[in-house]
Amino acid sequence: MKLATSVMTVLGLASASPHYGAGDISHWIPPSASDYRGPCPMMNTLANHNFLPHDGRNITRDKVIDGLGKALNFNATLASLMFDMAIVVNPEPNATWFTLDQLNQHNILEHDASLSRTDAFFGNSHIFNASIFAETTSYWTNDTLTPAMLANSKLARQITSRAFNPTYTFTASTEQFSLGEVAAPIVAFGSFDNGTVSRELVEYFFRHERFPTELGWRTRDEVVQLMDVMKISSMIGSETDLLTGEESSAGKAKRADMVRRGDLHAGFKW
Repeated sequence: MKLATSVMTVLGLASASPHYGAGDISHWIPPSASDYRGPCPMMNTLANHNFLPHDGRNITRDKVIDGLGKALNFNATLASLMFDMAIVVNPEPNATWFTLDQLNQHNILEHDASLSRTDAFFGNSHIFNASIFAETTSYWTNDTLTPAMLANSKLARQITSRAFNPTYTFTASTEQFSLGEVAAPIVAFGSFDNGTVSRELVEYFFRHERFPTELGWRTRDEVVQLMDVMKISSMIGSETDLLTGEESSAGKAKRADMVRRGDLHAGFKW
């Protein structure tokens, strides 16, 4: 009995020892105080499941391709593009690796108006913030999230940030990057056909930085390609337009007639 117990203890300790290459969507180990983590919930999750180095260091192109491929079934081209987007955070010339900590540099990839982090002006911008996330989820009004709901939460966070953060920054390139971020939960856990995803899965992922296998999620069977990410990003982007459909022809004619008659209220509403 003692021998069996000892063997089980050793095996248990070995299986709990975090090391890159032992990635498993069901095997999660939280970061230690010495492990690097960044502002991206998905990159942190990949490290917590050992699809990327658990310490958050020395993340190379090959490791990104391997990790995203095994965990999320990303094809090599898409995963390689993800690496190209991230490597800019390493200031070393001709860098071939980055760390999750380097992702925390403000206004390179980390940015204001995050769905789950506070703005850098107000404090730590790379850890989960329950108050910020509560604002985000208040716009998720159903058990199934749609592109419109995700777009609403994105817009709301931008408005709050612009209203109260005197250093608010959100460029055109940030907008494109942000759309990809908001699309990520659908890409990982949802439907490519209609852009919907279970709210329960998404909330679990954000709160725990852990794959929601306990809720029944598994890596999708179909390979994820760049066109899939662009499709979902486009769905969300189209929902950020706050204008409604075109005015009817009859409505336009009536308004033009009112302007001709000098009714200023046709053109101005005070």
